[in-house]
Amino acid sequence: MMTLEREDVCILIPTLNEVLTIEPLIRDFQELGFSKIFVIDGNSNDGTVSVAERAGARVVVQSGKGKGAAIIEAFSLIEEPYILMLDGDGTYAASDAEKMLAPLERGADHVIGERLSCYEKGALTRLNHIGNHIINVLFKWAHGTYLEDILSGYRAFTKASLSTLNLKESGFEIETEIAAEVVRNELRIVVVPVSYCQRAGTPTKLHPFRDGYKIIKTIYRLAKVANPLFYFGLIGFSLIIAGIILGTFVVYEWLHSIERIP
Repeated sequence: MMTLEREDVCILIPTLNEVLTIEPLIRDFQELGFSKIFVIDGNSNDGTVSVAERAGARVVVQSGKGKGAAIIEAFSLIEEPYILMLDGDGTYAASDAEKMLAPLERGADHVIGERLSCYEKGALTRLNHIGNHIINVLFKWAHGTYLEDILSGYRAFTKASLSTLNLKESGFEIETEIAAEVVRNELRIVVVPVSYCQRAGTPTKLHPFRDGYKIIKTIYRLAKVANPLFYFGLIGFSLIIAGIILGTFVVYEWLHSIERIP
């Protein structure tokens, strides 16, 4: 069982139009004894802010735009030594809080809640599941560590560890950047399985192909610092393949143009 003091933990919930789920989520954490609940809102227009405030959360409307920008801003406003972050759409359960925070007490710097082995039927499509596995493998190739679920929105941190992370991504790529920075700075990482539930009536804001492309591009771009051999090696390999293809075409045309061999 976790013995961290509840008042030392900030429950960070980034939101954007989560009026159907934010109050029950806040209540669940309050029933578990967590009183420091911080909602960073992305300019919702459905009443999320007022509902969260009435439920007893501290609410700040972000100054920028995008999930990543909201999280980065929130990190600068938190004073508690431990942070538990999760999405406000009801897909993650407050009941997993102790499981997520316990590794911090044992010396971990960063905890990732792994969704892919225990999710509710319908919570992830086959495309989502396959896409997540592909991205996890690509991350390992680029950054040298397999983290099982780098896109998970359920994370736990020590406040001290955040000072080592150089975070800049403003959109959904923020989880990828956090994972890359944690690996690059050699922080102590623990992955724990968590439950993952269907969204409660609100449409997903994630576009699988568009955002998947952005995430893969981010993995590669961040490898320039973390793994330059992979980054520049892939460029070199691509040029070699292009050269072979073009060279084969030239040789083929040259052979066909020969009318008489001496």
